[in-house]
Amino acid sequence: MDRHCQPSSRRQFLKTAAVTCSGLFLPRAVTAFAASETLKIGYLPITDATPLLVAHGLGYFSEEGLIVEKPVMVRSWEILSESFLAGKFNLTHMLFPIPMWMRYKQKIPVKVLAWDHTNGSAITVRGDSNIYSFKDLGGKQIAVPYWYSMHNLLLQMGIRSHGLTPVIQPQSAKLEKNEVNLFILPPPDMPTALLGNKIDGYIVADPFNALAEIKFNARIMRFSGDIWKNHPCCVIVAQEDFINKNKTMVQKAMNALVRAQDWCIRNPGETAHLLSRDGEGYLPFPKEVLARVFENPKPDQVVHPDWNVARIGFQPFPFPSATQFIIDRMKQTLVEGDTLFLKDLDTGKAAADLVDDTYVSKALDEMGGLKRFCNCDITKPYTREETVEIN
Repeated sequence: MDRHCQPSSRRQFLKTAAVTCSGLFLPRAVTAFAASETLKIGYLPITDATPLLVAHGLGYFSEEGLIVEKPVMVRSWEILSESFLAGKFNLTHMLFPIPMWMRYKQKIPVKVLAWDHTNGSAITVRGDSNIYSFKDLGGKQIAVPYWYSMHNLLLQMGIRSHGLTPVIQPQSAKLEKNEVNLFILPPPDMPTALLGNKIDGYIVADPFNALAEIKFNARIMRFSGDIWKNHPCCVIVAQEDFINKNKTMVQKAMNALVRAQDWCIRNPGETAHLLSRDGEGYLPFPKEVLARVFENPKPDQVVHPDWNVARIGFQPFPFPSATQFIIDRMKQTLVEGDTLFLKDLDTGKAAADLVDDTYVSKALDEMGGLKRFCNCDITKPYTREETVEIN
């Protein structure tokens, strides 16, 4: 954190943070859209929503000439998905597998426009439990935020790698020693369920892991970025019809979101303050909890310290290799409901069809390319090899 950027008040923070602390961009000329072209944003109270909230809080959307309503917070992925499909929100963050389910199961023409962040999640267990690795999850009750989630995908990869079997049963059902029972729980309900011994653990986005660490003496069993290096989790999505009718608006929104991600990398302390209830109150947590996510150095318990990954990272380009990996792994992931549509998906074609990187690529070009966000092979900056190690 830049010590010269300590905000003296909430208003002063917003007034100075975008220019003084980042010092990277000059405000763009403002050409406002008609009121009928207002951008409506929904989000969950998790750090996955950070770029959307920061772009709004620092005025980046406004500097692009966009009229943006204050982002609306909801409690669960089910509510956010239903609201998005009903048109209540036209731009939002969403767990990467959800738009895949929407487009190919529900036949909703949704597009992934960019990654919203990388890493950002963890498996959390009670501090007094005997759970220290995936092999200890046999016979346990573990909550996930949504069936079509990176959390469910990564958790089941870890479970199966140690010879355990994921199952979906009522919590009252008797489990075999090699079975791990999975069920859906909204993220805000997870820490209290853990505290009340109603579950043995959960995998979810921060700050609900940090909250449980600080308030309930919970323990991080494994960070998601320590399983799949710099993996995508939430992505920026919009419906195809909205994109086609509002291409200029979508480009301007993407410009703002890429700027916000860049600012977050360089200003972790200010990011925690802005989002917190001590700042602008986008997230219902004190700065102390959010600072654990954004500011803390690499924790001691990581399995792959040489990866040097952040607890939450920011990099907007949607690498095709990661999309293909997600599609392939979701075909092997246990979920409730009919999954026959997954078996029929051609991975390469689906990955290319699901993602439209036109707008984020243009936004990145204006900022000098992807090198601002990652140590990429300069000869092949928009390709990468996926690194996954369970242990």
